[in-house]
Amino acid sequence: MTDGYIKRMVAVAALGCCIAANTAKAQVAEQICTDNYEIDSARTGELTLKVDNISFLKDNEFKGDIVTGYTLPGFWLQPKVAFQPLKNLKIEAGVHAFVYDGAYKYPNYAYQDIARWKGSQYQKGTHLLPFFRAQIQLGSVNLIWGDLYGGSNHRLNEVLYNPELNLTADPEMGFQVIMDRPRFRLDTWIDWQSFIFKKDTHQEAFVVGLSSLVRFNNPESRFHVYLPLQGLIQHRGGELDTLEHNSVQTFMNGSAGVGVVWNTGNPLLRRINVEGDIIGYYEQSGTLWPFSSGTAFLAKGSVDVWRYFRLTGGWFYGKKFISLLGLPFFGAVARSDKGGTYDFMRTGFVSFESSYKFKRYYAVGAKADFYYSVPGRYTSKDGLVSSQQPLSNFSIGAYFRLNLDVLLWKHRPKKL
Repeated sequence: MTDGYIKRMVAVAALGCCIAANTAKAQVAEQICTDNYEIDSARTGELTLKVDNISFLKDNEFKGDIVTGYTLPGFWLQPKVAFQPLKNLKIEAGVHAFVYDGAYKYPNYAYQDIARWKGSQYQKGTHLLPFFRAQIQLGSVNLIWGDLYGGSNHRLNEVLYNPELNLTADPEMGFQVIMDRPRFRLDTWIDWQSFIFKKDTHQEAFVVGLSSLVRFNNPESRFHVYLPLQGLIQHRGGELDTLEHNSVQTFMNGSAGVGVVWNTGNPLLRRINVEGDIIGYYEQSGTLWPFSSGTAFLAKGSVDVWRYFRLTGGWFYGKKFISLLGLPFFGAVARSDKGGTYDFMRTGFVSFESSYKFKRYYAVGAKADFYYSVPGRYTSKDGLVSSQQPLSNFSIGAYFRLNLDVLLWKHRPKKL
């Protein structure tokens, strides 16, 4: 195949986002769903206009009690201005607008389940939020206030984080610390999802996260070994609300694993990556979920072909395991029947992804996912027990990334 033919194939694509390997940058995650957080000292004194956007069409053909199928057509857009007054300080301000094709009225609350709260206020035309980020770089450490480098930037595995949230969730807001050294990377953050005032009738909610990676050698070595350690804590509560029953809830997910990358040096079969993770769930307080603790195991592997394609496959097994932010096929809870549970969940998955970046500011991508779930006995919310047949589900979609960066003005010190 010629290079031009490959590019045309990619441009026609179909989907979602982002299975990011914990080592070398994954094709789709790098070009579509992640951002460069490093401050460039050469841009000191610059005032720039930035326009960031992901447009998507994602079709989830899901059946059964695990989750109901749905389609996501739309885009989010972030126009903002950025100013870098010092070589290690950057300020960004703008708006985040979210639009579903064909929708004209949007509920005025976070687009992710955070608490027992559904606001009655609406916005017309678009779901609109302010955007502000202040960032200081101190050597290899970056401190971020306001809007965070969230989503797939955290590099959480797919059991802990559903890549679809890159498209639909509100931007994460709070405080973040990122440290990146040759042998160690650390990303820790607090995402404050629901703030409360005195006598509010909903809970405050926030997520504390940690994603770290130990690199035992250079990622570009022939064989690279790494150790990922990740965790999420979601707390729901507050001392100012008027809730009296089950008003404090704390849930935890943790993951530890080991992975190996083979950089083959072959231009056709470029890289092979295998990884295994042990994952846990714990409910420290509250009774929102039917299980108080559970465990799971994830084994996966990926193959990079040419510069444009990645094939990933894996197997998940979980017993009484609940993922706070992950894909519904990686858990023992029926999302379409709240209160329904499975004795265990086994899910095999295969995904194909491709992306292409061109002209510095633009990228197109595609991804298709297939899930084959073999659940244990099903107990409905009414207490009825039944055996379950294997379930086959798939997802396919297409996306486009725009990330413009236009210089408006640059401060130039006067010559003496």
